Amino acid sequence: MSRPGPLLRRLLALPTALYHHGWGFLLGERFLELEHVGRRTGRTHHTVLEVVAHVPGTGEVAVLAGFGATSDWLLNLRSGGPARVHLGRRDFAARCRSVPAEEAESLLGGYERRNRLAGPVVRRVLSALVGWPYDGTPAARRRLVEQLPMVALAPQSPEEGRR
Repeated sequence: MSRPGPLLRRLLALPTALYHHGWGFLLGERFLELEHVGRRTGRTHHTVLEVVAHVPGTGEVAVLAGFGATSDWLLNLRSGGPARVHLGRRDFAARCRSVPAEEAESLLGGYERRNRLAGPVVRRVLSALVGWPYDGTPAARRRLVEQLPMVALAPQSPEEGRR
C-alpha cells in the first residue's frame, strides 16, 4: 500500500480541519467523522472519512479504508471498541459491519456514477492509494475493494446500546 504524496495528503486533510474547528456540518453527509477508541491505548481518536454510499433501506453509510486493512481506525472498530459517527448534523453510536466484495463493488460503482465529473480525480486518488493504475473497470473495481475494505456504519438500536 503506497502512501499519498504531500499535495494529496493536504487535500485529504481539508475535511479533517473543518471537523476539528467544529464546521464539519458544512460538508453535509458527504464526509463523516468517526470517533473510535484505540485498541491498545484506550484513547479516543477521530478520523474523517468520505461517505461512499448511503446503503438503501438500512440507515447505513459505507466508507472505504483508503489505507487498507491495517488502517488504525478499522482495526479499532474490528476490535469491538465503541464507535460514534458525526454525519452532517447527526451524531449516533454506531455498529459496523464489513461490506462483502460484491456489495462493495456495487456501492463503489454507484459512487463513481454519481461523481462522474470528478471521475479522473477519484481514479487518480484511488490509484495513488493502491499503488496501481485504477481505471474504473469492473475488474479493477473488484481488485480495489479486495485491497481497500469497505465498512458500513449504522446507528445502534437502543437494545445494542444497553449491552
